[in-house]
Amino acid sequence: MAFQIKSNRKETENKTIRFPLSLIKQIETAIEGKDVTFSSFVIQACEYALSDLEDTPKKK
Repeated sequence: MAFQIKSNRKETENKTIRFPLSLIKQIETAIEGKDVTFSSFVIQACEYALSDLEDTPKKK
């Protein structure tokens, strides 16, 4: 299944993370004109990546 950007809000906790500037620019371009925040995109991308890993424990 292809990664699809969704607009949704969930309970969150702040974490500090550093991104390469080139990756930030790519993400900002991908979400431009869409109803999604930078953080929401990153969360969705991480969830997608984790669901694609073979040996990842499933969510409880």
